Amino acid sequence: MRGRRTLRDDHGSVALSTAIFWPAGLALLGLLIACGRIGLAEGATDAAARDAARTASLSMDPASGEADALRAARDSLSSSGVHCADVDVTVAAGELAAPVGQSARVTVTVSCTAPLSDLLLPGVSGSKTLSSTKTSVVDTWASRSGS
Repeated sequence: MRGRRTLRDDHGSVALSTAIFWPAGLALLGLLIACGRIGLAEGATDAAARDAARTASLSMDPASGEADALRAARDSLSSSGVHCADVDVTVAAGELAAPVGQSARVTVTVSCTAPLSDLLLPGVSGSKTLSSTKTSVVDTWASRSGS
């Protein structure tokens, strides 16, 4: 009976399948976790830039606008639960000095460096820097320092 296989013939194939598919499955899981971490950091960076621009647009002068934007961006990132290894906030609030009745806007850029090296995955190391720029319009008739 040559065409007949017994259970003894399949013992090595299970071990081989396990040796091949487990590392590949774990690598795929790690890649999904890394993509999720980057996605969360991207959303948090967008929210921080939006919050900072809106907060700065409510300020009366460029100096307080920049300080308020920086504080709002850092507060937004810390409340999101996303850990950024490095945070950089750039504020363009010079138009806050415009007189009342003249249109103005505030632009804020927030950069967050999300670390990936703590995932301990082969091929996934270092960090990913994410950046978001948002602009908020200043109320035309709100009191400002330039008025």
